[in-house]
Parts: sequence; C-alpha cells; structure tokens
Amino acid sequence: MAAPDITLYGTPLSGHAHRVEAFLNILALPYRTVEADAAMRRSAEFRALNPFGEIPVLVDGDRVLADSNAILVYLAERYDAAGQWNPGGADAATSVQRWLSVAAGELRFGPALARILTRWGGPGTLADAQALALRLLDAMERHLADRDWLAAGHPTIADLACYAYVACAPEGGVPLAPYPAVCRWLKRVEAIPRLPPMPGSATADGSGR
Repeated sequence: MAAPDITLYGTPLSGHAHRVEAFLNILALPYRTVEADAAMRRSAEFRALNPFGEIPVLVDGDRVLADSNAILVYLAERYDAAGQWNPGGADAATSVQRWLSVAAGELRFGPALARILTRWGGPGTLADAQALALRLLDAMERHLADRDWLAAGHPTIADLACYAYVACAPEGGVPLAPYPAVCRWLKRVEAIPRLPPMPGSATADGSGR
C-alpha cells in the first residue's frame, strides 16, 4: 500500500486538533500540518473542506473528513490493524462511543469552554462552564478510581478524545489537584509513546470541533 498523503488543518492550541495530531503520531503516519487561523476558516477554500468553518479537517488522499471524533474513528478503522484504538464488541464499542459523546458534550462545554472564555473571551458564561467542568471531573474521578483507562483495559481513542481539554482545565480556572485519579490517568496518557504534549498559552484561537 502506498504511503498515505495526509494533511491536517488545525491550530497548535486547539484541543480538537491535538487529539487528531496525537493519534497520527501514535500511529506513526506521515502527515503535514496547515495552520488554519480564523481568517482561513472564513475563506471559501476552507469552507469547501468544512462548510461549518471548524477545525480540525483531515485530508487523506481524496477523502476529506471533519469533526475530530469522526477523524479518530476513521484513522483507527483505516490504519490500526490491531484494532486496539477503536475495539469491537458490544461492551468496548459502546464504552468508547460513550466517551466520544462526553468529549463532544460535557468536555466541550465544560473545561474546553471555560478555557476559551478565560483565555480569549467569547459568548458563554464562565461560571456555568466551570460548574459543568467540575461535574465532569467528579464523574471521571469516580470512573477512574478502579481502572486505568476510560473505555477498555488499554488506551483507546476515548482517552485521546478526552485528554487535551482535561489537561488544560486549569487554564479555565478549573483545578485538577482535587482529582488524583484523573491526574494519574493524565500521566498515563502522556506516557503513550509518540503522544505530543498539549501546549498551553494565552494567545491563539483554540476553538474547534
């Protein structure tokens, strides 16, 4: 099979783009990155890739994919021959999907939104986002009290989908110290070979989907 021709559109501080870039690195896939800033995302060329103007977008040959969780599923199904990262079977598949839904819901509108509002401003109520983030972390702490990974006995795309915005929760005024099981899980994720760290800064638009 020919080497993949993959381009990832994102920004360095987008947790949504980070989860895709992390998986590309873990899978040791060659790819190039294009920084899709706010101006680019308003362009007709970018809207042809994703009409919603959101990042990340992944182009793999003639395939164009938007939505970070959908991209994770695609990469796992296409390039993870061992089937570790998106395992089959009713129990494992359901658990992975549950945490992908959390990443698109409570995570996005909790710690991710709190980070955006604190760093860059925008529509939304910081107190509400922080309160949702705390409820999510409470649930994750209970869930991780007797297990190492979110969805299976090994890392999956569920862990990648949830990692970045939990790791950056303090940037939105949400402390992680009260959640030791969550902190141990973060260290396990960060120890996955080839996974890049999630950068933190106060200067860039980290929005996405």
